[in-house]
Amino acid sequence: MVHDSALARGETDFAADRLREQFGRPIFLVHRLDRATSGCLLLAFDRDTASALGKVLMSREVGKAAFEKDYWAVCRGWPEESFVVDHPLDGGPGKPVKKPAITRFTRLDTVELDLPSAAFPTSRYALLCAQPETGRFRQIRRHLKHVFHHLIGDTSHGDGRHNRHFRMLGIHRMLLHARRLAFVHPVSGERVEAIAPPDAEFARALALFPGTPAH
Repeated sequence: MVHDSALARGETDFAADRLREQFGRPIFLVHRLDRATSGCLLLAFDRDTASALGKVLMSREVGKAAFEKDYWAVCRGWPEESFVVDHPLDGGPGKPVKKPAITRFTRLDTVELDLPSAAFPTSRYALLCAQPETGRFRQIRRHLKHVFHHLIGDTSHGDGRHNRHFRMLGIHRMLLHARRLAFVHPVSGERVEAIAPPDAEFARALALFPGTPAH
């Protein structure tokens, strides 16, 4: 987990604490990642910079020139080549108020595997690029569930049958990866881009797709 919260349930090991120890100085988180999501995590070494970045991140400027977030996700089924999910979401446990939530999706590749599913002899999957314009609780995962293209490996909002298919292939993690962050530095004004390569298990899932993007 990135930091302590009501979802920690007694856990004491958090990424934020490890980072403070690693850098030997205070750190300020600009955003969070779900525990099972890999990839880019943005933090600052001073409160003002974190606040400035956070304001841009939480605004509707995400996905535009000011702040770009690209996630790779593997889902069940073959959705349209590009689509937008505009579906309000609550803030998670103890936060029942729903707020606007928008995610843009682009289909990068598809694959059909010889794994039976329901009444079909094969199963179809897609590799997506997800660009959330808002930052709601488990937004990408819940939006994919809303359109019946469940995220593979998601035990909370996914489809158990398809999760089992990937476990049979030796892929046990949730297939959501924060691939890229790009933003304008609030102090220097320079354009900053960070790209996180996938880990070995996510790369194994990417290898299933014939037109896999370069890692």
